[in-house]
Amino acid sequence: MTEACIVGWAHSPFGKLEDPDVESLMGRVTGAAIEDAGIEARDIDGVFVGVFNAGFSKQDFPSSLVFQSQPELRFKPATRYENACATGSAAIHGARDWLAAGRGRFALVVGAEKMTAKPTAEVGDILLNASYRREEGDIAGGFAGVFGRIAENYFQRFGDQSDALAAIAAKNHRNGVDNPYAQMRKDLGFDFCRQLSDKNPYVAAPLKRTDCSLVSDGAAALVMCDEETARTMGKAVRFRAAVQVNDFLPLSRRDPTRFEGAARAWNQALSEAGLKLQDLSFVEVHDCFTIAELLAYEAMGLTPAGQGSRAILEGWTSKGGFLPVNRSGGLKAKGHPIGATGVSMHVIAAMQLTGQAGDMQLPRADRAGVFNMGGAAVANYVSILEPLA
Repeated sequence: MTEACIVGWAHSPFGKLEDPDVESLMGRVTGAAIEDAGIEARDIDGVFVGVFNAGFSKQDFPSSLVFQSQPELRFKPATRYENACATGSAAIHGARDWLAAGRGRFALVVGAEKMTAKPTAEVGDILLNASYRREEGDIAGGFAGVFGRIAENYFQRFGDQSDALAAIAAKNHRNGVDNPYAQMRKDLGFDFCRQLSDKNPYVAAPLKRTDCSLVSDGAAALVMCDEETARTMGKAVRFRAAVQVNDFLPLSRRDPTRFEGAARAWNQALSEAGLKLQDLSFVEVHDCFTIAELLAYEAMGLTPAGQGSRAILEGWTSKGGFLPVNRSGGLKAKGHPIGATGVSMHVIAAMQLTGQAGDMQLPRADRAGVFNMGGAAVANYVSILEPLA
């Protein structure tokens, strides 16, 4: 079959935004992505919307909200996708499958979330909807507590990894300085991220504030089409592979120190692409917490289990390393508006692959890996992207 391609995109700033709701956030990026693709709204054949919500807004059923800013989309099929923090990638995969089925030429994918209107405690409780509440609903620290427990188990098995987690946080904050969309564009430095302090307290030990992604508002959108159509467009990024692997929801059913579903997704995606990890020039991974990036190193096969710290402490994943990870600043610095995250990761990768990443641009950007996960490595999506030759 001919593969789907990304031919246009748009990205809002991430952070505490004045937009009152997801409808407004979608309006920021929908028309801009269509314009970037060089087409008209009437050319869109299907709309794929990623919004987690789960209590962030009373307005659910968001699939047709994009019509408000683009009335030309009226009467087009539109569907909402949700898979926790991988919601954006779920929408992208839905669009890819729809194009492969020959149901249309152009698909619009929009991911958005409005999170900052809720009090912090309520945000934490809403995010617990991405865990197994029957067993994990009372964990102190909310969803951060779930990953705190993962980190605690990892430390017990492989030793204290506080230096590695601080180095991941410092790397991503340093990278975020170069990202105009990032919520936090400040180089915090290793020492600040490493030390417990009034400004960097424990959120869910051993995770400190600098180990946790931010509560964010934001949106991202992209336009996709079939490969034949993409060859007539101004720019195009091709999916060489796209894989989804889901695992058990309860942590009690899994080894909390390994992202086994993610590892399977990476193995399948690289096999489907006919590539090895070293063939990639950069990777964007889901670092909702620094321990997640550490475990992502191991899941993708960058290091064996228990040795992920080597990748960060020896500089492998820095912007000058042999496999830069999260040149965008990742969720840690860029922000993590749930429904927008997966779409954002693909947009940033497409920008790199087409030489349009500005200050984030890497000198070598010919193949990209994107890893977006929902929950604690429950819904695992891996995409392998490259410019359309």
